[in-house]
Amino acid sequence: MQTDTQSVSSHKKPFLPELSSQEIKRLQVDTADKFDLPAYFSDRLNIGGQAPEMAIIPAGQYEMGSDQHEFGHSREEYPQHYSHIQKPFAMGRFVVTANDFERFVKDTEWFVRPDLLRSSGQEPVINIRMPDAVLYLDWLSEQTGERYRLPTESEWEYAARAGTTSAFHFGDDISCKDVHFHAIFPYTEAKENKRWFLPRCSPMASVLEVGSKPANAWGLHEVHGNVWEFTDTPWRDSHLNNNRDGSNPSSFISHAIVTKGGSWFDAAIHARSAARKKRLYDEMDTNLGFRAVREL
Repeated sequence: MQTDTQSVSSHKKPFLPELSSQEIKRLQVDTADKFDLPAYFSDRLNIGGQAPEMAIIPAGQYEMGSDQHEFGHSREEYPQHYSHIQKPFAMGRFVVTANDFERFVKDTEWFVRPDLLRSSGQEPVINIRMPDAVLYLDWLSEQTGERYRLPTESEWEYAARAGTTSAFHFGDDISCKDVHFHAIFPYTEAKENKRWFLPRCSPMASVLEVGSKPANAWGLHEVHGNVWEFTDTPWRDSHLNNNRDGSNPSSFISHAIVTKGGSWFDAAIHARSAARKKRLYDEMDTNLGFRAVREL
């Protein structure tokens, strides 16, 4: 396969792991140019202010899931398979923040339960259900004239990996300097079967402000750790018979959905790109948030 910039930009659906990091970033810029947008942008709201900042995600192919040799692998991530993301889309550079969600609350008078712990400022919005996230995204669509929605599981993993095949977009060795997970349950030390170790960072039992950890090649922050993120994909116990175009199965019904990314409350193995967790459709938690997709 040719790897010069011209061939990369002209190839409609490249297999991302074959590209260099520079080519992957170039692909993002070239895709943005086709839509007359910068690689990072935010739409204006009718009520004033800006929608969450988005990053252009090009179309392409990747391997979804993990194999048995990846530390932390579970059968729920099996079988590893090729997935073809047919259309480019935009995805939030950060999970939706308390500030973002507050604009929706004030404009719609959405009911805020006083008995629940709330985040503030640039922290991820927490303690909301998936239907509440959908209401917010529908409101964003009305405010901007563009279609906002939750990502599918395949879209989420594709965007989080940004062409990488390692356990994390950083590689296979991480610390809590890179990812906000439960510091008592690290990745490398667990992989090396160390019974005694000193955490490389102080445990922090709460969410961090978005943008606190380094971004991946496409500019997405905290795809690993901080809070689990909703997808709109119904939960199944494996990837058997997954659609290969990144879409959800049209006839499958479940009372649970897939969440991705891990959190501050969980061990580092749950923050891997392939990791997934079952959550109820109407579940809410202090370590559960969401990231927006905007169609192009």
